Amino acid sequence: MKAASRPYEAVPPEAAAVLRPALPGLADEMIAAISREVPDYTRDMEGDFGHVVRLGVEVALNRFVDLLADPEPDAAGGVRTYVDLGRGEFHAGRSLDALLAAYRVGARLAWRRFVEAGVAGGLEPDAIYALGEAIFAYIDELSAESAEGYAEEQTAAAGERERRRRRLVRLLAQDPPATQEAVRTAAAAAAWTPPRGGLAALVAATGDDEASLDSTAARLARRLGEGAIGAEAFGAAVVFVPDPDAPGRRRRLEAAIGERTVALGPTVDWPHASASARRAVATQRLAAEGKLATVARSAAPGGLIVADDHLAALLLAADPNVAADLAASRLAPLASLPDGPRARLTETLAAWLDRPGQVQAVAAALDVHPQTVRYRVRQLRDLFGERLEDPEARFELALALRAR
Repeated sequence: MKAASRPYEAVPPEAAAVLRPALPGLADEMIAAISREVPDYTRDMEGDFGHVVRLGVEVALNRFVDLLADPEPDAAGGVRTYVDLGRGEFHAGRSLDALLAAYRVGARLAWRRFVEAGVAGGLEPDAIYALGEAIFAYIDELSAESAEGYAEEQTAAAGERERRRRRLVRLLAQDPPATQEAVRTAAAAAAWTPPRGGLAALVAATGDDEASLDSTAARLARRLGEGAIGAEAFGAAVVFVPDPDAPGRRRRLEAAIGERTVALGPTVDWPHASASARRAVATQRLAAEGKLATVARSAAPGGLIVADDHLAALLLAADPNVAADLAASRLAPLASLPDGPRARLTETLAAWLDRPGQVQAVAAALDVHPQTVRYRVRQLRDLFGERLEDPEARFELALALRAR
């Protein structure tokens, strides 16, 4: 007997005529065995479900016998049947295991009945052995076709879910805010429950293309879990985190972001989600530009930056022209100095405003002798006069230094 590229080519074509009369009764027997042996299929084989299973069994048996008669038939329709069975399993909420188990039950039963029919029909032993190999190879093919259909539908469903969640993120971030009815409808479509304990926006990146930001936000949302959803909004990777103030939540946020620099907006009720997103985006951009003093001084890479810890910087950044004018006017006495003295006195002014009157503390902060601090402060008093003693003037000087 010649070697065959497909196992059923090794079965003589006349076997098809021997086996075909056994098919009608075999289909009924298979359905009963599947119902009995596969737990997910123990329900009554009636209605649409029973019709689909019966169709699958009948198509499988007839297609197998057709392949014995002609190993190269046009079997596209049969393939589609098993791809569709895989799709149906996904939509029924079952794993693929039940369908594959049903295939195995059917293969064992078909092998027993085909052997009986083959012996009764006078098939040679070699043909019967080849028949067994062909049956199990055929079941492997059916399994692969159904797995393909299941995977296709799983991928499509995941893609649709991600599309719906992206739309929801953009609605939540929308400015002016979307209507609550629109958000609730989008949330239901995305299988997301608006949190009762508020939510906050995380911003992980800005400036990339939309697809890249969508991907970054979705990955971070998956790492965070617990109802987090993420997508591109405001030209940034935005993730909305439910109940960010719950016990242990901040620690889990920090663990999830790792060394990535991520800005956290304020906690708000979900109808005001856009306010949290805007503030987190602004904070992330300031951090990326090195305009947050505590972040710029930090030696640790990345980390969680809380927007509400940088409200003064955000306030100044909201109108850069006003901030620039403030810096120019309030720090004008330093402008005429040479670069070196101006840099030293500017540094001393910042330290002195942080610790007014504390010569030793200022000296330690600047790593200079206390007498040097006293000398520089006298110079500052000559330049700024009574403004160093006026609380409101000192406040404006501090803002001007931040703006600068």
